[in-house]
Amino acid sequence: MKKHKKIKIHVKNNHWAPGSFPSDAEGEKNFTITKEHIDQALKNFPEIKEKVEFFVDWDEDNFKNSMSNADILLAWNFSTTNFKKIAPNLKWIHLISAGVEHLLPLDWMHDDLVLTNSSGVHAKMAGEYGLMSILMLQRHMTKIITNQKDKKFVSLFSNPIKGKTVVLVGTGSLGSSMAKLVASLGVNIIGVNKRGRKVEGCSKVITIDKIDSVLPEADFLYLAVPGTPDTKNLISRERLSMLKPTCGIVNIGRQSVMDYDALCEKLKKNEIAGAILDVFTPEPIDKNSKLWDTPNLILTPHVSSDDHGNYVKLTLDIFVNNLKLFIENKELNNRVDKKLGY
Repeated sequence: MKKHKKIKIHVKNNHWAPGSFPSDAEGEKNFTITKEHIDQALKNFPEIKEKVEFFVDWDEDNFKNSMSNADILLAWNFSTTNFKKIAPNLKWIHLISAGVEHLLPLDWMHDDLVLTNSSGVHAKMAGEYGLMSILMLQRHMTKIITNQKDKKFVSLFSNPIKGKTVVLVGTGSLGSSMAKLVASLGVNIIGVNKRGRKVEGCSKVITIDKIDSVLPEADFLYLAVPGTPDTKNLISRERLSMLKPTCGIVNIGRQSVMDYDALCEKLKKNEIAGAILDVFTPEPIDKNSKLWDTPNLILTPHVSSDDHGNYVKLTLDIFVNNLKLFIENKELNNRVDKKLGY
């Protein structure tokens, strides 16, 4: 009996390097996919295991040779130069991240190549980070931490958060998970997305072209949008000026979405109450960056939504579910729109 050819899956891990991903040794440990991880993910799927073979590799060590006959690529970042020639048989790429901006534009992909991401894997952690950061801003923690650095003991009182308004820009899994938790405290959440799609936890949702109409209402501005050409400098200096001086800002999307220079200026002038930022370009932040010394600003090192110790497992759960669909010639989940870039 003729044996069926196994589906070849290339797994590309990245060693850590400053300014890259992962950016430190702890990140490398958290995001590395091993043979043991794969075996555990396939433990309950013997029918899949017998049909596939994995090649686990690092960086570009064997990338070109392996991709010459690979069917599937599981990775975060890779060279897209001459990709159609390097990977002529590739049918599907699954990214271990939700964001794909580091691979844009997607014109290196051939028409039949499918790209999926790990959207949803960050939801629980992102929701908790969102709740934490909004409550920290409500309780003036950015100012309290600045006062601590300056050795100032100043009583800053606050009120319950019920009745406040959050303008949430980006209502995907990251933003919507925050909305559900914060709305339970009686907070009014105004969602902003591309099509005005309704979202659980949001009292109303508007399209992104109408964002200027709601910015003056924001007690908190929460950014959870991907970095794409459409979102670049979305929160510009002009739009920051539309916010009331008591507004607090959180960004877990991408730095390209907001004018950080303008934000720093406004924080120094007390024209914005406080901000919590989790995303930067490059990472780590340069030691000479003005962000370090800006008052009323908290910086977290891109940790808002990664589940330490469980990230690879959660990612492989999404991948294996899609792998089952792939084998059955069915539509894959989490497909990235090549035109929109997410």
